[in-house]
Amino acid sequence: MDILEVFKKFPKQEDCISYLEQVRWGGTPRCPYCHSDNSTSLSAEQRHHCNNCNTSYSVTVKTIFHQTHLPLQKWFLAVSLILNAKKGIAARQLARDLDVHRNTAWRISMKVREAMGQKEHRELLTGMVEMDETWIGARKPRHEFPGDKHPRGLGTSKTPVVGMVEREDGGQVYAKVAKKQDLNAKKTRALVRDRIDTGEAVLVTDENSIYLLMRDVLPHKMVNHKVWYVAGDAHTNTIESFWSLLKRGIVGQFHKVSLRHLPRYVDEFCYRYNHRRHADLFGLTIARGLGVA
Repeated sequence: MDILEVFKKFPKQEDCISYLEQVRWGGTPRCPYCHSDNSTSLSAEQRHHCNNCNTSYSVTVKTIFHQTHLPLQKWFLAVSLILNAKKGIAARQLARDLDVHRNTAWRISMKVREAMGQKEHRELLTGMVEMDETWIGARKPRHEFPGDKHPRGLGTSKTPVVGMVEREDGGQVYAKVAKKQDLNAKKTRALVRDRIDTGEAVLVTDENSIYLLMRDVLPHKMVNHKVWYVAGDAHTNTIESFWSLLKRGIVGQFHKVSLRHLPRYVDEFCYRYNHRRHADLFGLTIARGLGVA
């Protein structure tokens, strides 16, 4: 759903609330505190009174919209803008688009990313699965290092992100922020067992030593990037393509992301990638924000 559709479908606050109530309750209000459906509608305020626990509530209680003072239409516009921005949208840009303060825009963005989280992650990856790691963060000035080259990998001050993606058309991606001490063969093998169906997949990686134990878990193909980038069906181009999207978003849109919040930004890019063909991504995101999907 684009912003024009949002304006047409939700011109008033009442329309937004009615939509949220239909998505969350399906027409029968249920108290978010005691979960009773014995309620009386307070139509003038579009709130409800629970006759069981004697509490009044609205559809936004215990959701990403809880205690907001902004019109819900602006929330819906923010969801649309974030979903349609392939490389993400910065808080300052979102603030200009919504005519709100940058701190308000940042809070909205983080709440929407909360709905995009990978906490309850999906089915195991299958088929041809590519796995790789990348490093996020700023490079130190060249004059701080002796010689002509910057250190790479574990020698940098950047933060590692490990990812894996199904190569098939419409395949899913999984990525997570890692700790440097976890970049070893044992921990990587455990991650593969946790996220890949080892009986129904073939793993493709580069020549990094952290993948040396993979043959003990599942069929494993390796491509040596010092010699070639593609050898038959052995390549990591798909996961590299995802890394390019992630890095262009962080460098070109957000410019700087703290380590504390980096996992949510990674979740955002995974969410957009995994649902790129969803028929109603806006509706799915709203449902997740309400805690019903």
